[in-house]
Amino acid sequence: MPTIKEIAEMAGVSRGTVDRVLNNRGSVNAQTAQRVREIAEKLNYKPNRAGLMLAAQKKNIRIGVILFSESNPFFHEVLQGVAAKEQELAGYNCSILVRQVPFEEKAQFTAMEELLSDGIHGLVISPCNSLFIAAEIDRFHDMGIPVVTVNTDIFSRRIAYVGSNYRAAGNTAAGLMGLMTFGDVHVGIVSGSRHVLCHTERIAGFSETAAARFPQMHIAATTENHDDDVESFEKVSAMLAEHPEINALYFAAAGVYGGCQAVQSLNRTDSTLIIANDSVPATEELIRSGVIAATICQQPYRQGYLPVELLSRYLLEGIPPEQEYNYVDTDIRILENL
Repeated sequence: MPTIKEIAEMAGVSRGTVDRVLNNRGSVNAQTAQRVREIAEKLNYKPNRAGLMLAAQKKNIRIGVILFSESNPFFHEVLQGVAAKEQELAGYNCSILVRQVPFEEKAQFTAMEELLSDGIHGLVISPCNSLFIAAEIDRFHDMGIPVVTVNTDIFSRRIAYVGSNYRAAGNTAAGLMGLMTFGDVHVGIVSGSRHVLCHTERIAGFSETAAARFPQMHIAATTENHDDDVESFEKVSAMLAEHPEINALYFAAAGVYGGCQAVQSLNRTDSTLIIANDSVPATEELIRSGVIAATICQQPYRQGYLPVELLSRYLLEGIPPEQEYNYVDTDIRILENL
């Protein structure tokens, strides 16, 4: 079994540097850290897990979690997954610090800085699709604080992503709509924000499949509601007034209840096919009442549980995620299988 001393000699660094890299303690130059990890992997170095666990327990591991606003009911179940994993980790002296913020670059940055001041050792984040936030994630990485993105991804040096394959979810929504409709279909798309990658990926997947498989399907208009039901009511009402030809709606984000209220207030329920995402209580009730035809789900509980599990294993045992992309299942819910 290779030792830290041997790895240090081959990398031309001190044993302390190797220890910090392999046990994720403190800040090490990115190139040096990469060289140490490559040598350790080549030598098939295996850390003493019992020793790492004991050291981590003494360290009082803190994991920060930043999710989108409390107004989005989807994240209530995500938080249940976070809480369940936190309970499992209680005996390892590991705690979770949660922040929920709006779709704003500044709000996310502030939350990241607050958690950094609180002394977190790792971060789970649903990031805004912003170069500024990507740079912050890279900075955390350089400081030795690993980051896992959840629910939506971003190009950065995060160590893993947990969430849906959103382009595939959009593909599925368009395929489902194409199979459930006849004749010309004029679609209104309701999104949360163009600054959230998962929303734009769903729309891209939907558009891709509609163009490739269903020439009778036309996207008439797209609007953003920032996952807010009040704004969704206003935006969908305006979209339907401006585009009376719309006979199908695809909700690529939250704000589904408010948007459907707009459809009902205009007496357009029978003439508008609606497909949504996620199985929150309000959406389930709208399916039961016949307003929504189907919804596409993405295992929110697992999206809360798995990122914390990946980070805790990395921080407590030195075990990195086995894969970069950890996709949850995509399943279709209709009235009969709610």
